[in-house]
Amino acid sequence: MAQMKDKDYDIISVLYNASQAVETCNRYVQDAEREGDREAKSFFQEAQKQNEGLIERGRELLKTRL
Repeated sequence: MAQMKDKDYDIISVLYNASQAVETCNRYVQDAEREGDREAKSFFQEAQKQNEGLIERGRELLKTRL
């Protein structure tokens, strides 16, 4: 069995954390929506999209490594 390299594990770690951030931002979007704060909602949606982009890039990297 091949051993996973540190950098590959690190990519997985970033994927995990970005996934958690997407879930967290989703809750924050709902909070801002409930309170009628469009500016905060937009900020959280932007953060969510950035993390979704990281997830996609990380998945593509892993496809070639694992």
